[in-house]
Amino acid sequence: MMSLRKSALLAAMLAGLFLLGALLPHEQVALAQQPTGSVPTVTSTPSGPIVRVDPSLDFIYVHAGPGSFDYPRIGVLLANETAPAIGRARDRNDWIQIRYPGVPGSTGWVYALYVKLSPGAFLPLVDVPPTPTPISTPTINPTLEAAFIGQQTPTRLPTFTPPPPLELPSFNEPNATDTSTTRVPAGLLILSLALFGLMGAVISYLRGR
Repeated sequence: MMSLRKSALLAAMLAGLFLLGALLPHEQVALAQQPTGSVPTVTSTPSGPIVRVDPSLDFIYVHAGPGSFDYPRIGVLLANETAPAIGRARDRNDWIQIRYPGVPGSTGWVYALYVKLSPGAFLPLVDVPPTPTPISTPTINPTLEAAFIGQQTPTRLPTFTPPPPLELPSFNEPNATDTSTTRVPAGLLILSLALFGLMGAVISYLRGR
């Protein structure tokens, strides 16, 4: 009798647990086979022409317009970095306009010799933006300038006294018609010496005989 009661109680407990498990919500386990391999990720590349910074340079500056001195710097591009190209500056073909987010207009300008354009790319001409004007023109207070710099006293240069004129000596040329001095011709003197020599030789010869 006791074993029959125990069997009935055990059956009632099992039935209650079964009903409790059937009534409680539970997550359904998907029995589909899960992939074991890695799923490759797809990265998109910008369409259209692009510029790539020369890898031999550490970085280049991005300017607000096509000019290093006329327009301010608005950013940098690192070595081998790319950016979408928009066009070339009209009358300034050595400057390229690029897409540069984070600045007004999301555009900037780079020097063409520092970047390499994608092969076969054709860039339209873009109008040059106006040169930015400074907010204020700095001026110097003349009083403050005079206090720090001081006034220079003009000094008078010494007067120049020209030296006296040089007296050049003058030489009188001999007058060809002047006959006050008698000159012996050199030919006549040589001929006289030759005759005296010849006469001396003849006398010596005669004495020797």
